[in-house]
Amino acid sequence: MDNPEYRICLRCVMDTTDPGIEFDEQGVCNRCKTHEIRIRKMPRAEDRERLLNELVANIKASGVGKDYDCLIGVSGGVDSTYVAWLVKSLGLRPLAVHMDNGWDSNLAVENIEHCLKALSIDLFTNVLDWDEFRDLQLSFLKASTPDAEIPTDHAILATLYHRAAQLGLKYILYGANVRTEGLSVPTWSHGHYDWKYIRSLHARFGCTPLRTFPHLTLLDYFRLRHVLRIQFVNVLDYIDYQKSDAMATIQRELGWRPYDQKHHESIYTRFYQNYILPRKFGAEKRKLHLATLVVSGQITREQALAELASPLASPEELRRDKLYACKKLGITEDQLANIMAEAPRTFWDYPSYEKSPLMKLYRLFRPLPLPARTPCRHPEAADTENTLIADTADKL
Repeated sequence: MDNPEYRICLRCVMDTTDPGIEFDEQGVCNRCKTHEIRIRKMPRAEDRERLLNELVANIKASGVGKDYDCLIGVSGGVDSTYVAWLVKSLGLRPLAVHMDNGWDSNLAVENIEHCLKALSIDLFTNVLDWDEFRDLQLSFLKASTPDAEIPTDHAILATLYHRAAQLGLKYILYGANVRTEGLSVPTWSHGHYDWKYIRSLHARFGCTPLRTFPHLTLLDYFRLRHVLRIQFVNVLDYIDYQKSDAMATIQRELGWRPYDQKHHESIYTRFYQNYILPRKFGAEKRKLHLATLVVSGQITREQALAELASPLASPEELRRDKLYACKKLGITEDQLANIMAEAPRTFWDYPSYEKSPLMKLYRLFRPLPLPARTPCRHPEAADTENTLIADTADKL
């Protein structure tokens, strides 16, 4: 590195491209240390089987007399495909839910269809209105924040919650898990559950009304979470989840085919992570993904460094995805260049629930937790409650 202030963690592979990184006296960063704490808080190996059996019994009991007893989110990626295989092996009757935002790669579509057919799992697909979603994506690009995937993540959450409510289901089994996704950088991506943040960016930079975009207001969330008592369960935290073993299983059992990198089942994600994030924000998501696997003991630091030494994509691949993205978004290369030239901003530069004084009240008077809650939730799951509460002022 030419930058004399550059540092890299001696435990994982996170470095000073993360604006919030800190190092201790031994050169170990705060990101992997926090992740290690999360791993230690997970269920002990001797408790996992009992907890999983209890979970399965509760899900089956809740689904008596219904066509399905749970929902699963599917993207065509490793984690969600393995969840589909796992829940069927546990004797559950899931309905698979996919949120189509218009950017699925052909391989992702094939993986979803092929694997669900092999497992005899029904599929419900929510296809977003393209004009609305395109305008929302452009709003995030114009806002100049490094979190342009947030509209997709929020729509997935809302689609799953609303579908569960329509079917009277209490459990949504999800592929998020601590071992392979427990490390995060808030500056790179924050506000996934913050409808006020999403809405404020669109109000400022968008022009197409969001009449059908799936979302969660505060009242929606409290009705779904605390009245209907619908639970998100990260079922992979109930087992000794190893990414390489999971990939081998779904390839062998379901004919699943791998992608070049994590989350590349989406063409937009591939373009955003390979082109916009590193060039505009100096952020490379590979570091985050690989650091997570290093800390959880699934790969070595040397293996991670070797992968980071390879280019994100070839110039030809970047050019292809850039042209495709510009055409699909309805912008020129010059317009994209202007977006890239805008000064970077963050979540905290815009209105959000987190800035509301009602957040402090909520933390003091948080509703009691639901019984039979998953023993370990995704690190950002707490944001679901924390960031939605402040919308009270807009609804009263």
